[in-house]
Amino acid sequence: MPQHGNTLAFRIRVVAGTLFASAVLVPAAYQPLLTGVWSWLEQNTVYRLSTFETLWTVFLYAAIEVPLTVVFLRRPEWRFAVQESAPACSKRRPPGMRRPSRRLREMAVYVAPLLLLDLTLIKKFADVPLERMLESGNYHVPAHRHRATFLAPTLHNMTASSPLQTRGALPSLPPTSRRVALELAASLVIYDALFFLFHCALHLLPGLRRWHAPHHRHAEIHPQVTNQLHVVERLGLVLLANFSLNIIGSHVFTRTLFVPIFVWLLVEIHSGLDLPWGYEKILPRGWGGGARKHMLHHAGGDQGYEPYFTLWDGLLHRIAYSASKT
Repeated sequence: MPQHGNTLAFRIRVVAGTLFASAVLVPAAYQPLLTGVWSWLEQNTVYRLSTFETLWTVFLYAAIEVPLTVVFLRRPEWRFAVQESAPACSKRRPPGMRRPSRRLREMAVYVAPLLLLDLTLIKKFADVPLERMLESGNYHVPAHRHRATFLAPTLHNMTASSPLQTRGALPSLPPTSRRVALELAASLVIYDALFFLFHCALHLLPGLRRWHAPHHRHAEIHPQVTNQLHVVERLGLVLLANFSLNIIGSHVFTRTLFVPIFVWLLVEIHSGLDLPWGYEKILPRGWGGGARKHMLHHAGGDQGYEPYFTLWDGLLHRIAYSASKT
């Protein structure tokens, strides 16, 4: 990578590291800002929608994937396939890459099951009293009949006056910057571990391979491959992300910030691009797998099962190596 790329990645590392460290060590410095932002969000009509997180995810996916697709087409020298002179690849648009206007069916298939869950299940967020959760779900009964835990999903009480869950109950108090920073870091690590196991199962269990097959039907990996998924795998990916946030009781604001990081990293590892600002260059050396490693996985290698980091894939190889020596 040229020196410019190294310098850019280093600058981003310094800025991100400073923000994370200061958020954890001096949360009082960020509290006035967080209080003001949360006060506005809590009263915002769109933010209170039960479908907000799904709409937010779709919006961010379009805002991230489309520009990276443009970069893919306009900067062929960044493409791994071009750099490595793969015989089957050229500098032209890869087969299967489509214009956004021709991907409406893909969007509908992606959104429909998530919206169905949003509109039929009560949103259960950390720091929200059970009574308020039930009120948002059209229940007016003693709280002891229900549970606040997200592990016990509760259907919206569908009546003629309230057929669907359209509003979620939000916590009254904002989080601290320390809580947000630590929850973001923890949820990303948890998601990485859970998806590693899920991804291994999709590759290693014969009954699940057919669900994963659409994700590997491409001549050259490119940003649009990110969402070329069977509906079961797509739901698994989203539900695992939700579980990673819920299991540690993340604040709703943490969830809102998690989505752009989650989507960006997913699109980046599928970009097929050697980006100067690649996250594996920003993280300490050896921590992140990056787009190159994931490209090798899509090319048929036995590595790169984890989405973001290298810990779990390295552990798998050490286990396999030890087993081969016994």
